[in-house]
This record gives sequence, structure tokens and C-alpha cells, in this order.
Amino acid sequence: MKICRAYLESLPGSPYSQSRNHDTPMLDREKHDDYDARTWRQKCTTNADGQVCVPAMAIKQSIDSAAYKLGVKVPGRRGATYKSFFASGFICNGPVPIANGRAITPADAEEVALYVNADGIRGSNKRVWRRFPSFPRWHGVAELTVIDDILTRDVVEHHVKSAGLIAGIGRFRPEKGGFNGRFRVTRFEWEDVEIA
Repeated sequence: MKICRAYLESLPGSPYSQSRNHDTPMLDREKHDDYDARTWRQKCTTNADGQVCVPAMAIKQSIDSAAYKLGVKVPGRRGATYKSFFASGFICNGPVPIANGRAITPADAEEVALYVNADGIRGSNKRVWRRFPSFPRWHGVAELTVIDDILTRDVVEHHVKSAGLIAGIGRFRPEKGGFNGRFRVTRFEWEDVEIA
């Protein structure tokens, strides 16, 4: 088993935007637009210290999606690709706190107002204004545990780098036809770990 630390940073022109669902109650007689204007920063995912984080599952799903899209074949496995090996053979160990010289908090978010589908269904013609937090520049370290030995260092590094370009993270990412949330990997660190 191996631990891989991937040092990630945003690509220029590709902000990271979050859209976490929150359960902040509406005020008495508050209109939906006023509610959204009051609570848009609460769409951020944060850790116990209040630092904005990329959820662990967002990193995992980005890499899984890259493995599916790339379709790289496993040598000696009769046309099998790495897709299923990534699905079950690695995890992201926890949320990835992001920074830009210092810890990023919801107070650092830029507001992005968009005319979006109220029900989340493209083409439904039920559009409303919504606000989202956006972070133009960030960096963070994703710690991955690679369980399956078929996922070699070269294979993992290729897929993580590709995930940053073709899948991305957050709202309006490339995987969903957008351009936000693209990232590059500045370096990898590896550590062999004994299974207890």
C-alpha cells in the first residue's frame, strides 16, 4: 500500500466555485432572492477551523472520471482499463484545505451571480438568479491511499494530472461542460506503508 501526496494548484482563468447544499433556515417572510443574497457564502465546504476545503469525494470522483474517460488499458489484462481499479483501489484520505498564501475562508470568496435552472435540470425553463462563492487562485495537498498494486506510481500520476484538466472539481467543471475547477499538479510525494 502507498500514500501519495499530490500538490494541487488552480489553473489561470479557472476559478474553483462551490455549491454545497446547506440547511440555513429562512427568516420570516424572507424572499428566496434575499435568502440567497444572505447565505451564498454558506455554499462553501469548510473544515472545523473554518478553512474552505475541497471534499475528499470530489477529488476521488474527479480521478475516477478521468480513468473512465481516458480508458487506458491495463497491460496483460485482455483489454481491461484502469477504470474499475481506480473505483475500488484508492481513496482520498480527507478533505483538502485550500490556501492562497494563507488559509482561505468563506469571507475570501468572490460572489458570482448567475441565471441558472431553479430545479437543476438543464433546459427546464425555470431560471432564477443564484449566487455562488468562487476562488480564482488556490492550492492544496490531496493525500491519497493507493491500495491496489496494479495502480503504479506512473499510472496514478498520469490519471491525477489528467483529472485536473478533463474532469476538474466544483461547480461548472469540465466534466459537466464547464471550465471552472481545473487544476495542475506541481509535485507528488510517495510513501510506502505496511498494512497492519
